[in-house]
Amino acid sequence: MRNVLMLVKQRGFRAALLLCAACLVGYTTQSVGQIAQAPGPLAIKQLAAGMHLIQAEVASTEASRSRGLMFRKELSPNHGMLFVFEQPSVQCFWMRNTFLALSIAFVLDDGTITNIADMAPLTENSHCSSVPVRYTLEMEQGWFAKRGVSAGKKITGLQ
Repeated sequence: MRNVLMLVKQRGFRAALLLCAACLVGYTTQSVGQIAQAPGPLAIKQLAAGMHLIQAEVASTEASRSRGLMFRKELSPNHGMLFVFEQPSVQCFWMRNTFLALSIAFVLDDGTITNIADMAPLTENSHCSSVPVRYTLEMEQGWFAKRGVSAGKKITGLQ
């Protein structure tokens, strides 16, 4: 309760509500603090998959990557989230507290997509890259398939 009161004072009612909700689903105070303190608006980077333009929020810190697209109810058309990691490694994602159905592309340093996975909302199944990658790109489920973007194709604008 003390943590909730402190959050109300420091961050407002919304952060305190997030803490309460997260505690109900098993987050620790520390992990909730990271999520609640995720920076406000993230930088937007314009990417392209062939002729298709993407407006991607950039999650490049541990806090922003941990939060990802959690608790969002909608994505604008052709908008997504680009996750940037310090170095290539096998990346795995789940959909805890994520209300949107998403497709995730796992992307090498040169922009080549290694594999794409569809992810159901509010599930804890792991969706992993087939090889070590430095980037992942989450879009509305079916976005890649509808545009003929598949493994082996490139995402440009990452650098």
